[in-house]
Amino acid sequence: MQGIFYGVGVGPGDSELLTLKAMKIIQNCEVLAIAVSDPELAEPEYEGQGTESRYPQFLEKCVAYQIVLPVVPDIRTKAKLYLPMPMMKEKERLKAIHDACAGKTAEILSAGKNIACITLGDPSVYSTCLYVHKRIRQQGYKTHLIPGIPSFCAAAARLDMGLVENREELHVIPTSYGIEESLKLPGTKVLMKTGSKMADVKMLLKQGRYQIQMVENCGMESEKIYQNVEDIPDWAGYYSLLIVKDGKE
Repeated sequence: MQGIFYGVGVGPGDSELLTLKAMKIIQNCEVLAIAVSDPELAEPEYEGQGTESRYPQFLEKCVAYQIVLPVVPDIRTKAKLYLPMPMMKEKERLKAIHDACAGKTAEILSAGKNIACITLGDPSVYSTCLYVHKRIRQQGYKTHLIPGIPSFCAAAARLDMGLVENREELHVIPTSYGIEESLKLPGTKVLMKTGSKMADVKMLLKQGRYQIQMVENCGMESEKIYQNVEDIPDWAGYYSLLIVKDGKE
């Protein structure tokens, strides 16, 4: 009997925001899959249950793993599947890597083991696990996505504000591909994946009349909140999220 692949959202950073369903799935699955962006990992690697990890550095850097660890400590000894997910835009190379990840995942599923692939926020929103999920699903394996609290919902709650009301529109925008036209959209704009492009984003935002707030590392110990664009540093962390509303008060 084939195993099931679960894409499990673990929320934005606060372990207390991990859902009961996510905890249950992680506890019950035999294998924990972890996305690794470190170039040191070139191919997917599997470690059996109870073995000491050969890659403790990947676990330390994996934010999703660190979110789960305090509430599901048994993951320390759970079998692990490390999936390389490099941050690059070379489509053909990325496709080959994702195909290899799906191939290794399929081997484990064919052995009858269930896999919980943990991912920040919600697995349906810019999630790395989707690259494997869609391939596995196309191959006929059973898959499920377990929702998690999205980062922009958590950030709005942290700022004690609503995202949209009545007929207002909500636009979730990845800033790594340019945002000039997207900023013209009506309603609330959520700018994600800002990272090293923050200086350019700030310059564009200063040209318009916007209410701007940003949360960096929402729910984590290193969380920072900025109430206006002037206070935002030019080099913010990867997990920086801006909420942009039309008009200045």
